[in-house]
Amino acid sequence: GLCAGGEPGLSYRELKELKTTNVLHIDVRERWEIARFGKIPASINIPLGELVEALQMEPAEFEEQYRQKMPAKSDPVVFSCLAGTRSKQALGFAVSLGFS
Repeated sequence: GLCAGGEPGLSYRELKELKTTNVLHIDVRERWEIARFGKIPASINIPLGELVEALQMEPAEFEEQYRQKMPAKSDPVVFSCLAGTRSKQALGFAVSLGFS
């Protein structure tokens, strides 16, 4: 399940095309799910339960924790999960924190 701001649902092909641009892909599945089912290339894993805290970190802390530059509030971000429910929640959290 994939979710992006203007586009409530994305196909895998659309995601692949987006990933050729400067979009940050955050997978909000749990770490055990990543270990069991695999990681989507060039995505970072921030489990949904950590997301609100992560998006409010200082940029240096975010980079140290997730080995990725923290997105600016106007940067393109895509959230994914297994079925789409958590990615929709993640989108709601991000928007409530001021991400566009």
